[in-house]
Amino acid sequence: MLRAMVLMQIENADGLVAPVLIATLDGWVDAGSAATRAAALVAANGTRVATFDDDRLYDYRARRPTLEIVDGRPATLTWPELVVRRSRIGERDVLVLTGPEPDFHWRELTRAAVELAHRLDVAEWISLGAIPAAVPHTRGVPIMGTESAPGLLRADVTPGPDGVLRVPAAAISILDHAVARSGIPAVGYFAQVPHYVTGAYVPAAVELLRVLGRHLGHDVPRARSERSLARSSPGSMQRPLPTREPAPTSNAWRPPWTRHAVRQAMT
Repeated sequence: MLRAMVLMQIENADGLVAPVLIATLDGWVDAGSAATRAAALVAANGTRVATFDDDRLYDYRARRPTLEIVDGRPATLTWPELVVRRSRIGERDVLVLTGPEPDFHWRELTRAAVELAHRLDVAEWISLGAIPAAVPHTRGVPIMGTESAPGLLRADVTPGPDGVLRVPAAAISILDHAVARSGIPAVGYFAQVPHYVTGAYVPAAVELLRVLGRHLGHDVPRARSERSLARSSPGSMQRPLPTREPAPTSNAWRPPWTRHAVRQAMT
């Protein structure tokens, strides 16, 4: 008789007390890499709590492992992985589920996520995402919210949009929906990123961290966020495609996320 294949494995969950689980996946709703960048900062230096059978989740021709070649010698190979790490914000236990959006077995992954949440006594599920929108880079980053029941959203974020919206579902939304149906409160915070920005967009990551901190009642450690976001911004930001009639050089669009701008946004 063939052994059942296990998709998820819990490794180190001792001592967790009613943790909040923050979930984000790159890809479909991670415009400007804002959500995964924010989640990576929360999970920085965190220990693994759970891993998944990545060979069953990913198409390696679509998400190829990264090979690092040093002086002509293949040195290291990094595979895409979906992982849960533990961290703390203030006195609160926090779990962070992050990784590339899986290619396969979404329904099985959904069941595994629900099982994980209940086995670890997760008190609340928070999805983070980012979507392209008709918003300018010269103003603050708008945040759109979703909630499994009225009154769950905080930080002055309201649920939206009004009315009925039908869209191709992201894996993160499917996990959110399933966890909520299992009885765990679930909210989502989605940054709106200027549709013309083609690279990583730090202001959206900063705003997601700010909203997350207000939701949890404790700021995400400012110094760590400030240093990491400012350090990652110079080489990763790309300017938008030029318009047909570019503005004069003195008024040309420039990335607003200098170290000073990031520091100001975090206050």
